[in-house]
Amino acid sequence: MRSLACAITGLELPAVEKISEEQAEEPFQILIATLLSARTQDATTHAASMRLFRVARTPSTMAKLPVRQIEQLIYPVSFYRNKARHVKACCEMLVTRFNRRVPETMDELLMLPGVGRKTANLVLILGFRSRANICVDTHVHRISNRLGWVATRTPDETEQALYRATDRRWWPYINLYLVTWGQNVCRPLYPRCGDCMIRPECRRIGVGRRSNS
Repeated sequence: MRSLACAITGLELPAVEKISEEQAEEPFQILIATLLSARTQDATTHAASMRLFRVARTPSTMAKLPVRQIEQLIYPVSFYRNKARHVKACCEMLVTRFNRRVPETMDELLMLPGVGRKTANLVLILGFRSRANICVDTHVHRISNRLGWVATRTPDETEQALYRATDRRWWPYINLYLVTWGQNVCRPLYPRCGDCMIRPECRRIGVGRRSNS
């Protein structure tokens, strides 16, 4: 993890990390940006989030937007129609059930429409500075299996395995480090193994012929 911390210096940060910094770690903006980010390139997520936040920055104002307007603002994120419905329903629940505030517990976050464990964990880490959560997306799942830290089939299994396999002090940083590395070096196809600072420590499980070594 120390090697990765050095390796990502100067690399482009994931979109939600950027938004967290730009929006002063505001849990609501982090929540919405993470909802938009699924299966969407970072540049698209960032641009769509900024367009939406320029129109509505609070659960109350966003809940009042028509779904069609939200669709137009977040296009072309992947599955923008479904995400627009989730954004509106999520904001309505924040207003009616949670007093216009993003809840601070996993169980309550999972009540929100469109919110799964990945989104909830990232909101807790970036929005509430939790040090007891690990956020696992496709990059974290892929790289932790390649490294041999875990041997799992799904992101949810990977999250639970990483709690057992890693030092607690690193939990809040695992997503930042592995996502940044996964977007720039340890890519899904043709990973740049020859440029990898941690290659001596990597078991390269499942890489095979798809790496650029």
